[in-house]
Amino acid sequence: MIAERIDYSVPTDLKNDLNGLRMKALIAGVIGTGATLLGAFIDPQKLHFFQAWLWAYIYVLGLTVGPFGWLLIQYSTGGAWGVVTRRTAEAASRTIWLTILLFIPILVGASYLYPWTNHEFVQAHENVLHKASYLNMTAWAIRAAVYFIGWVLFILYYNKWSAREDEGDRRARGKMTFLSGPGLIFQALAVTFMSIDWVMSQDPTWFSTMWGLLFIASQLLTGVAFMIVVMVMLSNYRPMREVLTSRHLHDLGKFTLALVMVWAYFSFSQFLIIWAGNLPEEIPFFLRRMNRGWGAVGILLVLGHFVLPFALLLSRDLKRNFKLLRNIALFILAVRCIDLFWLSKPFHSEELHVSWMDITAPIGLIGLWLAYFFTQLQKRPMIPVNDPNLEETLEHGRAH
Repeated sequence: MIAERIDYSVPTDLKNDLNGLRMKALIAGVIGTGATLLGAFIDPQKLHFFQAWLWAYIYVLGLTVGPFGWLLIQYSTGGAWGVVTRRTAEAASRTIWLTILLFIPILVGASYLYPWTNHEFVQAHENVLHKASYLNMTAWAIRAAVYFIGWVLFILYYNKWSAREDEGDRRARGKMTFLSGPGLIFQALAVTFMSIDWVMSQDPTWFSTMWGLLFIASQLLTGVAFMIVVMVMLSNYRPMREVLTSRHLHDLGKFTLALVMVWAYFSFSQFLIIWAGNLPEEIPFFLRRMNRGWGAVGILLVLGHFVLPFALLLSRDLKRNFKLLRNIALFILAVRCIDLFWLSKPFHSEELHVSWMDITAPIGLIGLWLAYFFTQLQKRPMIPVNDPNLEETLEHGRAH
């Protein structure tokens, strides 16, 4: 059997290189985060700091819960792609503790980010007053706690049983499959309400029924793009270079193409519904994002977030080319940053303005996150050694 001939332990050269990457990421994270926190003291209004921190944080959260969403999908549906990406997804999910810590500035700065925390604003807007039972600090903080507690419980559960499967516990697969359905339901609801609470409620007078779906697709796209980048990096080392093949990458490339199209569909649907309705409480969202410099960013997103990756990922050969697919995934990860910036920043700034903290915040938070991720990645074998689908996965990769 193929599986019995492969050593799945983390080799020394991979550990050394991961430690090197971790140190570089940590340095960038400390410098970027430190510079951003310094901006909180320099900026007298504090708004630029909290804005930059918020959209950068939402991106980092996607790197954590996006791969975890794929982990749940794999346990629900199966597939060879899920076996080779499982360790990456698990390591990403275990960074949840850092994302909880990084949420503290948003909790502290809620009064700067969310107008509904101002009593006079609420009283002056009747449609916001009707939402007061939902949009208040107590309810908002409780919901945030529910999201994090739910994520922590599911992540601890799956990492626990994954470790037990490595030890040979035959109950593990059934345990993980059993909760994958409820886990996906929680994941969808948590991402939906998180996106409403933390991003959309920056303008409590505006709403969109497509908002949650857009963020679900976006975080899954962030997750699969990140996993592709890590998989290609690991393919240079044993054991992944003996396991990962172009067929596995082709599967991940197809998921990426599908999510690029889903993101475009949800984005256009939101635009079409709001523009066709032409309601005064809805259209300001796009009016802000189509004028005063923001329109150029919107065009960039249409081209970079959809047209270019869609055209490239139609190629079967490209989806099987390790380096080209990795480069596209890196490009998508970069454009995801621009998309979150375009979605969040105009709530407080009608004119395009890029603060230096909009640069240091993502560098800092992503750097810290990557440093923690690289630490977690080398804690377990790169391949789940007792996965019941491992032999099938290896045969799938070598089938013609």
